[in-house]
Amino acid sequence: MNGWSATRCGPSSRMSQSRCRSPSGRCSVQRIRHDLRLSETVSPFGVGAIVDIRGESLIAPDTSWWDRKVATEIHCSRLVDQLVEPGRPRPVLRQAPSHAGRAGQETASLPYWRFPAWRFCERCLKLSKLTTIDKGRFRNRCGCGGLLVPMRYIAVCRTGSHVQDVPWFMWAHRGHDRGVTEEVRVCRAYKELRFVRSNTSGEGLASLRVVCGGCKRSRPLSELVGEGALHRDGIRCEGRQPWEPDDSVVEPCDADLVAVQRGATGNYIAERVSALDIPEEKTASQELIDKVRAHDYFQRLIDDNGGPKSETIAGWIAEDFGVGAEMVLAVALGGERSEETGMHVLKDGEWAAFVQKIVAGKDRELSDFVVDGWSAGSITSGPAELRGVISGIGQVHRVREVRALKGFRRHSPTATFVSADLGQDPKQRPVYPSLELFGEGIFLRFDEDALRAWESLPDVQARAHILMDRREQLEWARSRLDVPEPRFIALHTIAHLLIRRLAFSSGYTSAALQERIYASTERTDNTAGILIYTAAGDAQGTLGGLVRLGEPDQLIPLLIAALDDADVCSNDPVCIESDRQGSSQLNLSACHGCALVSETSCETGNRLLDRQLVLGGSEVSGLLADVLPSVRASLGVA
Repeated sequence: MNGWSATRCGPSSRMSQSRCRSPSGRCSVQRIRHDLRLSETVSPFGVGAIVDIRGESLIAPDTSWWDRKVATEIHCSRLVDQLVEPGRPRPVLRQAPSHAGRAGQETASLPYWRFPAWRFCERCLKLSKLTTIDKGRFRNRCGCGGLLVPMRYIAVCRTGSHVQDVPWFMWAHRGHDRGVTEEVRVCRAYKELRFVRSNTSGEGLASLRVVCGGCKRSRPLSELVGEGALHRDGIRCEGRQPWEPDDSVVEPCDADLVAVQRGATGNYIAERVSALDIPEEKTASQELIDKVRAHDYFQRLIDDNGGPKSETIAGWIAEDFGVGAEMVLAVALGGERSEETGMHVLKDGEWAAFVQKIVAGKDRELSDFVVDGWSAGSITSGPAELRGVISGIGQVHRVREVRALKGFRRHSPTATFVSADLGQDPKQRPVYPSLELFGEGIFLRFDEDALRAWESLPDVQARAHILMDRREQLEWARSRLDVPEPRFIALHTIAHLLIRRLAFSSGYTSAALQERIYASTERTDNTAGILIYTAAGDAQGTLGGLVRLGEPDQLIPLLIAALDDADVCSNDPVCIESDRQGSSQLNLSACHGCALVSETSCETGNRLLDRQLVLGGSEVSGLLADVLPSVRASLGVA
């Protein structure tokens, strides 16, 4: 077993050594000088990821292998609350160790393991699992002097998210053809495998063969990748990750293995969660609950305990606050208390904080959350059709975001989730790789009355139900994607259109911009807003190119320009008339020519988008359908 590591150095990181946990206690380790960006230790080179570096193929072990003394703790109680697991202590967020100058041999680092272990020599084509040790140091070269190249294929568990080496010697001597003779079955020529290319077997995988020099058995890679190929050869899942010791306690895994290329996208599906570091403001519904509990008659309601006077007392309290008596009775019975967790809970607090900032106007606080607010009455730019839908704008001068890698899956979004910390000690606080970023942004709040009137239209509901039905049919989508109700689809699409336009004016590429969608009617408080922001790992944050565009006089023209860009797509009329585009057909009228952005910028991976619900269509009423006709009419343009 060979330990490798990576550590942050300014904008990059360093490879180094790790401690051995093998049963024998022998572990070949090496410090390797290679840098990674700090953000890459969370994604894309976080726990469980396979990465090619300087001719080596490496995999990052879970955080139980980290030296926690050099990994800085990051504080964000809002995010930690959402990561608490039943039966485990409260988790810790830690950032990879970093340094500002030139990395030295003793620089703190993170471990990475060599994977896959099987390699072939680019010169003599010898295939082996052995490593070359010279004076205590690993040499990635064969005895003939040729460079050792990691094998292209690995074995991934279909449902258990496990990954392992393909046992090439075992595989080469298996099969169901006539070539499996008794000589092949008893062959023990472990050091005589070769990985060759045959000029007589056509192209593709059929021309790549593993040949045994002992029994002369030869098998093409085309027999490796077929449906159930590894299962037929008797190769089973080991039920563990490559860095877990052979004697570690694991649950048996009966899932089939599938051979895939080690760099395939599906080998690693990271699950990340992020939160904005904001003052923990109460939502409007929670403030109302607090007022009800503080009412002079509330104790009398509690004392009556559902008796004959309860409805009368509840009516008195409800009359004072303009709410229904049912709501007051629910509060008295404790029904309004919620133990809910998840992304929606994080967004509820953020939404409440943004709303308060917009109402407050100019922000003069010195903190990590500074927002200048513009309410509807102070927005005078743009046509009335647009101002009637937007009820507030926020210039986010500074915001702190904390991102954490919760874990990952392999092969399929429905596969078993693997935590970023696989430590066996139940008393040990789990650690999640994290990153803190500082940035700027623009917040748009939409008018609730205008949205409610629009989304109640039958044609709008019918259009949104297309995506709702498809989401319900996909198990992974139900748990990972927001409910595509009309307001979510429309606001999500507007965010994408605005990101594409801001890339021309802000000085940031579209991939550097992030979205955060607040759009739900299923919450106690309806939300309707979008945040577009950019963030960097440096404590000073970003350069102000985005937030300066948040003034209404500049943002409204940009939004109109974004709508104009999307009015005609280069793929029209195919795009605008489509209702089944994108991954799993979870987009309607949206493609790369009009609405899609970098997947790293989108919360849903470029899904749940539709231009028609924004700009309208032949049979659909768009939320902002009247904006462009009004602007063009004022300019005298047909």
